[in-house]
Amino acid sequence: MAEPAHHLIKAVIWDLGGVLARTIDRAPRSELAQRLGMTYKELDEAVFNSASARQASLGEISVDRHWEIVCAELGWPLENLAEFQSLFWGGDRLDMALIAYIRGLKPAFKTGLLSNNWSNLRHLIEQRWQVSDAFDTLVNSAEVGLLKPDPAIYQLTLERLGVSPEQAVFVDDFIENVQAARQLGWQAVQFQNPAQVRADLNPILELQPQEKPLEGKGA
Repeated sequence: MAEPAHHLIKAVIWDLGGVLARTIDRAPRSELAQRLGMTYKELDEAVFNSASARQASLGEISVDRHWEIVCAELGWPLENLAEFQSLFWGGDRLDMALIAYIRGLKPAFKTGLLSNNWSNLRHLIEQRWQVSDAFDTLVNSAEVGLLKPDPAIYQLTLERLGVSPEQAVFVDDFIENVQAARQLGWQAVQFQNPAQVRADLNPILELQPQEKPLEGKGA
């Protein structure tokens, strides 16, 4: 199948976890794992890949119910949930330089957020982080009952942005989600680090050096 013409790209869609929000310092989560008598990976699995995590990601249970189940399964007192979450998320950061880069893509391109996430995502984006202006649409798995790499959630994203597959480029850290987008006719870039993703995107978007979003030239 021929590659879509670069000049047809009209929308840039982003994943959140592992791309725009990343674990920069593993120490707080490692401390929590040690206190629980678990490995870092086992703790990650309990929070992100358990049965209740999947239910929360599909909107079948609330994020609060998911945390209740996590605490019960790990033997952590629910009344100390705030301490658990403080340690678990303590090393995570939202990449404001990449958010600035995304803001700089507008209005030349439509932008979207496509995330397998829980019911509190919209609150985080709109209220806590206050970055909703960076995105023309937010497609959250918990709100739509679909998970990447299901083709239906990609199609829904296109419909909300009003673009066709060949007009979209997607950035995600998981190769299976990148491949799913490509199989549907999108262009897609696997995220490795911020500098790499900007370098890979700019030719696809035909951004010349002087046209690159100035706000995105951060770390």
